[in-house]
Amino acid sequence: MPLMASLKDLELQARSLSAEERARLAEVLLESLREPPLPEIEAAWEREISERVAAYDRGEATDYAAEDVLAEARRLGR
Repeated sequence: MPLMASLKDLELQARSLSAEERARLAEVLLESLREPPLPEIEAAWEREISERVAAYDRGEATDYAAEDVLAEARRLGR
């Protein structure tokens, strides 16, 4: 049971932190649970990004104003 006691101690210490510090701690802990992306997935995203940027540079991509996209998202979210 020593592990449980140390977890309880950690919880008590964490609760004594400021809200900002607790939020940062939560981010760090959640990030530690994520598995690193697979290299082939990273490579596929890099290709996709390059292709999209190239299409935009050639004038082949449709662009939308951020405020229009956000307004549409809000409308659809209702």
